[in-house]
Amino acid sequence: MVEGAVVRVELPPEPVHFVNRDDERERALRAVTEWRGRSRPLVLALSGPGGLGKTELAVLIARTLGERYPFMDGVLSVDLDNFRVDGVLDPGDVLSQLLNSLDVLPDQVRAQYAARCRQYWNKTSNAKLVLLMDNARYASEVVPLLPASGASVVIITSHGPLHDFEAGAAVDLVLPPLDEWAATELLELIVRDHRLAADPEAARAVIRLCGGLPAALHVAGRWVRTHRLRPLNRLLADLQAELEEKGVSGVERIWDTVYTDLSRQAALLYRLLAHHPGETFTLHSATAMSGLGLEDCQDALEELDRAGLLDLRPLSLTEAGQMRLPGPLRAHALRRSRRETSEGEVAEAQIRLVRWFVRQAQLADRFAAGRRLTVVDLFDPVPGVPDVPLADPEGVGDDEARAERVARAVRWLEEERHVLFACSRLAHGRGMDTEVVALSEPAWTHALDHPHQSEVVEVFRRAVDSAVRHGGNAGWLVRTRCQLARPLWESGELSEAQEQIDSAMSALELLGNSKRERKLAASAVEHCGMLKGARGEWNAALADFTASRDMHRAIPNSYGALLQTYRMGEASAKVGDLEMAHGLLSEAHAGFMAKKRERLIGRSAFALAGVLYRLGRMDEARELYQQSLGQADKRRSGFDLARVHDALAELETAQGQLLEAEEHRAAAQTFRRRNGLV
Repeated sequence: MVEGAVVRVELPPEPVHFVNRDDERERALRAVTEWRGRSRPLVLALSGPGGLGKTELAVLIARTLGERYPFMDGVLSVDLDNFRVDGVLDPGDVLSQLLNSLDVLPDQVRAQYAARCRQYWNKTSNAKLVLLMDNARYASEVVPLLPASGASVVIITSHGPLHDFEAGAAVDLVLPPLDEWAATELLELIVRDHRLAADPEAARAVIRLCGGLPAALHVAGRWVRTHRLRPLNRLLADLQAELEEKGVSGVERIWDTVYTDLSRQAALLYRLLAHHPGETFTLHSATAMSGLGLEDCQDALEELDRAGLLDLRPLSLTEAGQMRLPGPLRAHALRRSRRETSEGEVAEAQIRLVRWFVRQAQLADRFAAGRRLTVVDLFDPVPGVPDVPLADPEGVGDDEARAERVARAVRWLEEERHVLFACSRLAHGRGMDTEVVALSEPAWTHALDHPHQSEVVEVFRRAVDSAVRHGGNAGWLVRTRCQLARPLWESGELSEAQEQIDSAMSALELLGNSKRERKLAASAVEHCGMLKGARGEWNAALADFTASRDMHRAIPNSYGALLQTYRMGEASAKVGDLEMAHGLLSEAHAGFMAKKRERLIGRSAFALAGVLYRLGRMDEARELYQQSLGQADKRRSGFDLARVHDALAELETAQGQLLEAEEHRAAAQTFRRRNGLV
């Protein structure tokens, strides 16, 4: 480990109050000390029913290990419930996040699942990591996610024992309920109230009521703090009466009792949050879902936090301000909703939320990608619900401030992707075709940076289905089929991609002559060329790019024409027409510079430098390679950095600069190793 290097630690905050579990912590530390594995990590499996404090204990163990042992490659954590779709885990998405935490850029994550597994195992083969995986359901879910290193430790939490682990593959740490003395200590830390000492019998009755579950003790403690004037025995009598009337045992009884003490607005919000698409929600999406005003929703969320039915601590950890009802509480809220909320009320709330979310995703798309071709106009604001606090980059002239606004929009799309996917499913199920097609546009922008998420393909498939089901908008048919074709050919599904492109081209006959429809037609022709390029048919691709550029010029659409000029230059280089490629790429590069398209500045510089090198114009090629290197460094693109260094190594070798060439090769290898590319 380099002296002074900062170890990456991705753990939530420690719990404020934590007692006991000394035996489990001692067993875990002893297991680490005695571990002698080579190519597989030590696995500590913490299990037990919800409410026992498994996650808190796992965090404490992970922090202790990070402080006592040289886990120089980081202390990482991942909540597997955040990657579930209808209860099913997408391990490919989890691998993407883990690779990102290990400094692999999103556009360098392998497309195929098997290749991504190999990439992850290669990246972790010599790693010294602590990895916390929360909320596992089966051992088969976590096995592909284990680092391939005996110097790493994996901590897994699950509601039940992971019996499908092979015998001896994990150290099982089954958490029992707290003993009475430990439960008493925890309740006293939570409450710090003289009534506990004044009426020890009533205090013991409350503790017995909680059944040794820390979560239940926290809820009971908040209940005691909320009713500060009541004697404890009266408070206990009220609790017992409610629990007996409800007839629900365990922690559910505590939650039911606390729920009945909520205000009308907080209770409504709690019930509706059980129907929120995706695993997470935000203040603004909760406002849209509930129909409450922003301030009333803030009050309701804070009331739920005080009641122990919601944890607001993670609120500041993401750009979007995400919160989540843990699984048991979400299930409890759903049961209350089934008893007290009508189907019509739920449907109205979900439709209102979907329409609000579509507008937010459209705004984030525009701010992240700039104004571009889309086939659904910006949705109107939802009355009473403000937009998310994202700012338009076009509203400032300062380049740095503009870049930060773009970055915030990109982060919002990344963090809210699971809600976007869930809203797409919900809208499709309710026949909301316009909303489904509209959501495919921000999914497209997200996919350009994260092209290998399987759920993105499903968003595009639903968009195609909605366009066909609607049947009255030819532009939708063209756009959605082109959107679906690209991830298909990127994944090697060339035949199916061709079917989508053929259908898109057939739908061109139904288009009119508006500017948007003419742009769509030019885009479809470009996609034809891109698919031909994926097949290696570069002469045919060049013809399509040329035709598309002519169509853009006739509209006129200057950026579209510039992009086709770039594609024509790349295709010309592929077929060996270097003079033509030089002219086209020079024009495209100058245009991207003028329009401040950072990624395309770097990539056009790289393509143009390659042509100049082949023409023997070494000094000009070196200058452009250096420019491309600078752009790649600004974007922290390990793939681009590695390939530019490789190109510079080849150039220096050709000019007899062997020492410089070796330095570039070493740098390229460093970037590949750092980003899991070797």
